[in-house]
Amino acid sequence: MNQETRDELVELANARMPFGKYEKKYLIDIPENYLVWYKSKGFPIGKLGVQMEQILEIKMNGLEPLIYKLKKK
Repeated sequence: MNQETRDELVELANARMPFGKYEKKYLIDIPENYLVWYKSKGFPIGKLGVQMEQILEIKMNGLEPLIYKLKKK
């Protein structure tokens, strides 16, 4: 894995929800069913929407442990 990819994954692992029911929660900690609901509604435009979609893909493929290892404590 190159440094750019690793940096992007670290950023994704530490991204937080800026509003709503899960405000201030790490995106990786948001329940999958909420992300699926958001997908049907339409993810937000921009970086947050891209990150939410990436997190959903990670969860659907059971790859959360890889992201948890990159989360800052």
